[in-house]
Amino acid sequence: MSELPYRVEKPWGYELIWARTDRYVGKILHIEPGHVLSLQYHHKKDESIYVLKGEIVLRLQPEGGEALTERRIREGEAFHIQPKLIHQFEAVQASDLLEASTPEIDDVVRLKDRYGRV
Repeated sequence: MSELPYRVEKPWGYELIWARTDRYVGKILHIEPGHVLSLQYHHKKDESIYVLKGEIVLRLQPEGGEALTERRIREGEAFHIQPKLIHQFEAVQASDLLEASTPEIDDVVRLKDRYGRV
């Protein structure tokens, strides 16, 4: 494991992982304006997100749901992504999201990805 904190470059910006234990992970997601993360879900990973800076569009599709719902989340707001919840974040402006999650950082099932990742 790398020394903390460490940065992971992403096509939409970067992740700054500042805490990593066998029980939890803390990271900052920096998303550039107009960029969007994968439409995805997690089998086990449970995460809570707090918008430190900026504004995002949060898209959700509950299990068994047919359509994605959208809502704008602004600086100072928080939300919870439980396992199996299909979700996607898009930055309206440069945004920093504080994520606290369970430690399964590789538990990502991508359904759609603008950058061709599988």
